[in-house]
Amino acid sequence: MKARLKQWLSLAHRICPRWLKSYLSRQAPSSKPPRSFSLLRWRSQVWQYSGLGSKEIAVLEACLIGVISGLAAVLLKQSVGVLGTLRVRQVELGWVWLPLIGALGGFLAGWLSQTFGPETTGSGIPQVKAALSRVPLALNLRVATVKLLSTLLVMGSGMSLGRQGPTVQIGAALAGEMRRWVPTSPNYRRQMIAAGAAAGLAAGFNAPLAGVMFVIEELLQDLSSLTLGTAIIASFLGAMVSRQLGGHGLISISTLKAQGGSLGVEDLPFLLLIGALAGGLGGLFCQGILVSRALYDRFIPLALPYRVAMAGAISGLVIAMLPPAFRNNAGLQEYLVSGEVLWYVVLLAFVSKFCLTLVATGSGASGGLFAPSLILGSSLGYLVPLCAIGIQQVSYFPAALLIPISSPSTYALAGMGAFFSAVAKTPMTAILIIFEMTGDFNLVLPLMLTSIIAYSVGNKIFKGSLYDRLLKLQGLEVHASHQTLAPWEQITANQVMQTQVQTLSPYLTLEETLKIFLNSPHRGFPVVANGELVGILSQSDLSRYSHSAELQQPVETVMTRSLITVQPQDTLNHVLHLLHLHDIGRLPVTEGRRLVGIITLSDIIRAEAQQLEARDGTLGNAYTTPSYVVYQTHGPETGRGRLLVPLSNPKTAPTLLQLAAAIARDRNYELECLQIITIPKNQSPYTAKVDTERARKLLHKARELGEDWGISVHTQIRVTHAIAPAILDTIRDRRIDLMFMGWKGKSNSPDRLFGNAMDTLIRQAPCTVILVKLADRLQQSPTHYPSLLARLHFNRWLIPVGSGPNIQEALQLLPGLIAVGSTPEIKLCQITNPSYPNVGRQTRRVLETIAQQLHQKVQCPIEAVQVSSASVAQAIVEVSQGHSEHLTVETKQTWGPPLDSHHDRCDVIVIGASRDQFLQSLQQMAQGKMGLSVPEEVALRSQCTVMLVRTR
Repeated sequence: MKARLKQWLSLAHRICPRWLKSYLSRQAPSSKPPRSFSLLRWRSQVWQYSGLGSKEIAVLEACLIGVISGLAAVLLKQSVGVLGTLRVRQVELGWVWLPLIGALGGFLAGWLSQTFGPETTGSGIPQVKAALSRVPLALNLRVATVKLLSTLLVMGSGMSLGRQGPTVQIGAALAGEMRRWVPTSPNYRRQMIAAGAAAGLAAGFNAPLAGVMFVIEELLQDLSSLTLGTAIIASFLGAMVSRQLGGHGLISISTLKAQGGSLGVEDLPFLLLIGALAGGLGGLFCQGILVSRALYDRFIPLALPYRVAMAGAISGLVIAMLPPAFRNNAGLQEYLVSGEVLWYVVLLAFVSKFCLTLVATGSGASGGLFAPSLILGSSLGYLVPLCAIGIQQVSYFPAALLIPISSPSTYALAGMGAFFSAVAKTPMTAILIIFEMTGDFNLVLPLMLTSIIAYSVGNKIFKGSLYDRLLKLQGLEVHASHQTLAPWEQITANQVMQTQVQTLSPYLTLEETLKIFLNSPHRGFPVVANGELVGILSQSDLSRYSHSAELQQPVETVMTRSLITVQPQDTLNHVLHLLHLHDIGRLPVTEGRRLVGIITLSDIIRAEAQQLEARDGTLGNAYTTPSYVVYQTHGPETGRGRLLVPLSNPKTAPTLLQLAAAIARDRNYELECLQIITIPKNQSPYTAKVDTERARKLLHKARELGEDWGISVHTQIRVTHAIAPAILDTIRDRRIDLMFMGWKGKSNSPDRLFGNAMDTLIRQAPCTVILVKLADRLQQSPTHYPSLLARLHFNRWLIPVGSGPNIQEALQLLPGLIAVGSTPEIKLCQITNPSYPNVGRQTRRVLETIAQQLHQKVQCPIEAVQVSSASVAQAIVEVSQGHSEHLTVETKQTWGPPLDSHHDRCDVIVIGASRDQFLQSLQQMAQGKMGLSVPEEVALRSQCTVMLVRTR
């Protein structure tokens, strides 16, 4: 495999040296272990370096779909012809062979569908329509294969069904399978499935325009340029392959041209009569299909194989008693339009075909209604002029009163379009099918007249689409809302992207760039020169270089030049597709070569969270629930900032106030204490009677604490239906800069991370949030001596060090927080991955720098330790519990006096957690997955007090 791959690369290097050299230049030596060969990754790289855009890829896929669908249609047609010939030959051995073959073929077809493809019963068009309306039905190679084989067995056994409807589902299923190989944007997947359906119909009738019109008229109902373009390409290629390899379509064109003729004004009464009869009988035909299905379900409650076998046996038995021309479905159509058929034979053909089609369709056999509808229409159209001729001859009309009648074959063709239109409710498709099969422009006007009349009359008798009614019988229903765009197809890149983009210069050295990465939460930066995007640099690119000499080279020698970008008008669906296809975490948004924004996974998570909030009554309507202030006090206003403390639990409130007061005094903030009283939703907060005495006592203690610490304290009591809206109202009204709130350590809802109120606040609060989970002993402690408890249980502080603004904010809080303890000690812990030792050595300097800066601000012992572990959360918990012997300690350094070795267990963990980490966890939990990130896992597993810091 490797030798062949090298030969392929060598050949491609000679053919396309520019892009291949660009690709090979990116493959610098890496310290990472080599990745195993992945066909999916190889496929994405091939399409990435092909230079094709998303629309070009869609057009290419439409071409492939057209060719493959045409080949599948030809295979089905030729196979049906072979089996039909073999079946007819068996009649020479006795008529009993026809029902036996029908029963055997029906049983095998039913068993195949029931066992391997339950989606393949019936014509298949309802399933395609449901899939295009976003009903979760499979369309893949399995469905295409089972549909082809089951249809082959059904038609080969002699049942009165057609192959053109199944080719629609086969083409759509093959198009659905193609997306595994061709990375088409999700925005175009519905168009690709519709193109496959169009190609299947075009190949079945050799009518490419009819395939396109059927997609527009019945399936997708979309007139966009991409829908039309891909459907036209796929239909054209499908019909071309079918004509070249499979011959004529349903009827021989030479036969039709020989028997056809022009129509005049004198033919108008007959055309009106044909249209009215086709509409009425077509409506009854549709009703009969539903009645047949109901009768099978009620009186023949057998498994699908036995029902189809019974239908096959009945069809074979009836056909055995009919004239020989009825034994071959393919030849019956040409026989009826040949112009040499007696009227009673035509009537017999109409009645037998009508009844046998209902018998076969009601059983659930795999076969279409297009061909039976055309045969019924041709019989009806042929019968009308024959009856008119017979009446004139029998009545001995005077010669002056005789109405001239054109060729009966011409009326038969008009009847075909009329009956098809009444059944499928697609008059334009019916007109185009007949016109393309005959190539006679003189038929267009009579076809239009009869088809529109039949459509109108048929819609009066049978309202709505037959395919929708068949879906409803299967327990599926296509609503109008399913046709609308999904949320990810409505949101565009310019609505989600960040316009303030941090960029790099291509002339920076890797050493300078490394410092930027260490001080930033981002894992990749666009590289911009002269206002144009020239590349992108990711953390994985930097991890390959560790020596000082290598770090002196400029960014432009290392950055990725083969850029994958999106336009501002591209949908979020397309953005997600590119991120997944190329396994990347960010996408630049460009207008030409100018960088206008960037989209990261965090931005998409935020957009998805907003969509969830919009659909969640508790989370999405936070601001719609009113809250009302019933009690309020004000202290002096210093103007430096405000810290909000929501108070609810009298046992934990004093400890939370101690910690919040320490931060407020250090930053010279005002303290805003909030007490919330909830009332039932059927009461108004403005008129509800509430008792505020208990809440006032707790707020009075807060004011006393403020006087002792010299802090300005404001208090208020709000009445509301829900807690989160009241807190958000307070943040907005009082211009809060920082919120300090407690958490009990678990959530009562399985789909909530911290609880309804706190999950909403983490998502929506426009200020820095400090979430505190107190240790169990503090949650159950008495409230008489909060200051003493705080000095006993807030001495040893553990701060996991990383990059980004959240940990920086946590470090800024430390000088105020440690004032609560009596003998504070600080341990800085940095967790590195053992798989990336170079990164660990580079980040060690960051740890030392943070420790030195912190030592200048606080007068207490500081220990900096670097630990190697594959699990960050587990390592933090073990360090906090004093179990460092289970970990690999890379370095350890102390500033000031050494830490007390007799007390290895930490009292408090302060950890930075971004809003996006919370949102990602919430989104995963909403999907039923375990979505804990590192901060949440530490908070849930640790036994000491944990503070999670989330910046604004």
